[in-house]
Amino acid sequence: MRIAQVAPLYEPVPPRLYGGTERVVSYLTEELVRRGHDVTLFASGDSQTAARLVAVTEHALRLDAKSREVLAAGFSRELGRVFGHAQDFDVIHCHVDYLAYPFSRLVRTPTLHTVHGRLDLPYLAPVFHDFPDVRLISISDAQRAPLARYGVTWAGTVYHGMPLDRSPFVAQPGEYLAFLGRLSPEKQPEVAIEVAKRVGMPLRIAAKIDANDRQYVERVVAPLLDDPLIEFIGEVEDDRKAAFLGGARALLFPIDWPEPFGLVMIEAMACGTPVIARPCGSVPELLEDGRTGFLGDTVDELVEAVKRIDTIDRAECRRHVERRFSVARMVDDYEAIYRRAVSARQAA
Repeated sequence: MRIAQVAPLYEPVPPRLYGGTERVVSYLTEELVRRGHDVTLFASGDSQTAARLVAVTEHALRLDAKSREVLAAGFSRELGRVFGHAQDFDVIHCHVDYLAYPFSRLVRTPTLHTVHGRLDLPYLAPVFHDFPDVRLISISDAQRAPLARYGVTWAGTVYHGMPLDRSPFVAQPGEYLAFLGRLSPEKQPEVAIEVAKRVGMPLRIAAKIDANDRQYVERVVAPLLDDPLIEFIGEVEDDRKAAFLGGARALLFPIDWPEPFGLVMIEAMACGTPVIARPCGSVPELLEDGRTGFLGDTVDELVEAVKRIDTIDRAECRRHVERRFSVARMVDDYEAIYRRAVSARQAA
């Protein structure tokens, strides 16, 4: 098939630091190419891919000093290039959320939209009310819940997958807990810090700080870092992430929001590292409580979970990811959705 993959422009594909969506787009794109599809990737010019790359911007926008000026223009140019050449593709697969919804109504090429973010925000309701016919792909079943009353069109749910060779299994971890992600209120790093202090274990925090979270970090998180048990190491590069996660006794994931997926959970479990998390959003779909980690609502429950972490078989964490979250399984699922979309178009 001739497939267009439309990536966000915030990070390169794949990202070198933070960037879950761009990482998944990379995994998907490279496997589709390996399977013989004719794939065109629309992304930033510093992306690396075996597909045909259409560079919309010279650099990814998040760390570009000029990003405030070129963000809207960048996405406008990207979608103009994609849909201006829609006839060149059998399927267009967008990963830029609602920005592409109006464009997909203007072309005959089947267009699919994987929604990577949360769907419970009030300002999104009018969007889905106005575009019930746009074909959406969820990344977990829990992600769909806020849209139940809008009659949207779901083409399927596809869990993320990851290449297992990039996350080697670690049978004997170190003596620290890990936190990886963003320092933001919904990620609750202050809870992870409290849990680590209460159990007396070191916590290493590998995280990025977005501009709109800086006040929260300065007010809530920064005062908690002045403790010998707590180490903030900033964003980790992609080639260091597996060692960081694999060396941990457990990943702390005490989120307080409807997490659509949580890629870091499967990245940790692939290394053999169990996950201790709150049961928000998709977490119960991805984590097997008592087998690949523990679920807990309160700080007390999370503390008790850390104390029991050695009862989890790290090899079972790895097998869990091999069974459910491989790149091959993810791409099988997407190929099936592509074929159904093309068949429906041909039958129309």
